[in-house]
Amino acid sequence: MNRRRFLASLAASALALRCAQAHALQQAIAFQPDASLPPVPSDFIGLSYESAQLANPAFFSPQNPALIALFRELSPRGNLRIGGGSSEFTTFTSDAPPTPPPFEVFGPDTSKIVKTGTTTTALALRNLRGFLDATGWSCLYGLNLGQGTAANAAGEATAVQRILGPRLLAFQIGNEPDSFRNRYRPATYTPADYISEWNHFHDTVALAVPGARFAGPDISNKLPYLTAFAQEALRHPDVTLLTSHYYAMGPAGSPHATLDNLLSDDPVSSTLKNRDLSVIEEACDTAHLPYRMSEGNSCWNGGQSGVSDVYASALWSAGYILRCMNRGWAGVNFHGGGDGVYAPIAGAPSRGFTRRPEFFGVCFVQRFAGASLIRTKLIETKDRVDAFAFSHRGEQELVIVNRSLDEIQLALPAGITAAKTSILHAPALDAKDGIEISKSHNAYKSSVTASPYTANIYALRGLALKKT
Repeated sequence: MNRRRFLASLAASALALRCAQAHALQQAIAFQPDASLPPVPSDFIGLSYESAQLANPAFFSPQNPALIALFRELSPRGNLRIGGGSSEFTTFTSDAPPTPPPFEVFGPDTSKIVKTGTTTTALALRNLRGFLDATGWSCLYGLNLGQGTAANAAGEATAVQRILGPRLLAFQIGNEPDSFRNRYRPATYTPADYISEWNHFHDTVALAVPGARFAGPDISNKLPYLTAFAQEALRHPDVTLLTSHYYAMGPAGSPHATLDNLLSDDPVSSTLKNRDLSVIEEACDTAHLPYRMSEGNSCWNGGQSGVSDVYASALWSAGYILRCMNRGWAGVNFHGGGDGVYAPIAGAPSRGFTRRPEFFGVCFVQRFAGASLIRTKLIETKDRVDAFAFSHRGEQELVIVNRSLDEIQLALPAGITAAKTSILHAPALDAKDGIEISKSHNAYKSSVTASPYTANIYALRGLALKKT
């Protein structure tokens, strides 16, 4: 047995011993049934891929049935965001694509990748439309602001609007413009400079593409750019969505990129701290627009091996999606592609695709897209435990995500009972295999139990919703 496996065995043994010795932590839960809460958008679940992937027209194509099936498994009606760092290196042409394409798959952009320009063709867009039709998904499409021109953006947008048609959710102009300083722009670049550039591109595209819709600012983490964009959006009725990115940790290789940090309530080095969530809420109020996390994942700069590609990422992604639903956001797009460490789906058409651990976390909660939230509150809340409740088609369900080492027992309000129906679990936090969503057939009880490091769904009885 090598040293790493030996240490992992010791850790697993210690975990089992502590779980066996620890008393279950007692908590209670309260519901505030309010039928007036809006439903979660049906296209809440999303993925994000690099624009460079379109250089291979055979990837997002109706002739890629394996990938289509995995997208549909994630959501029958999701959103595919095309963008990322490579979007600032792409050009568009209506001509035939080069043969063969420069690569089969393109993974997440990292600072280690030497990026070169790629070409998106009309064929790639036609195939993308067929892929979207086959999956039932929409598309959030990024245009090159960093190194492109407004005229080129208008030409590409014209083709995208014509070909994608109703599958096009909106255009985004630029990827992470808050990071343009010292990269594509001088060190003095400000939010005001960005808004000026954005307006030039927007007006050029809008003139060429009547009826075009826009989203933005698609920033990394500098919230003054979001605030400035929200204020500017009031002048543009064709702006329909606010967007930015979120990574729980980073960069890859950082001492903070650990399993324990990923599962904490407010991870160290995250690109959006809990204390700053109010800025997003204020931006939405200012612009009178919804907000979508348009790119994100567990650890930026490509993902942390042994953290982003193990069961902990599944548990994290399930909890993160539920928290975003609870905030009233419009959706989330998990970044991936190729064999990226954090990619929910890895692989290529020639060798097949693999469901990574995060895929299971997304699958576990996708059932709540389209459902209505029920206000839920844990009493004497313990860290790393979250509770959510939903109503859908006359049924009510409770979700408990236990990211802690302790078994959790929750007492339900008088007259309400619950029975566990599903559980997301794995042999260990660092497991890459054996991750399952198991069905349960438990009796209805006045309390619920959640094992350590699991996500659990319970059917509820006796919870009456207020009618509006």
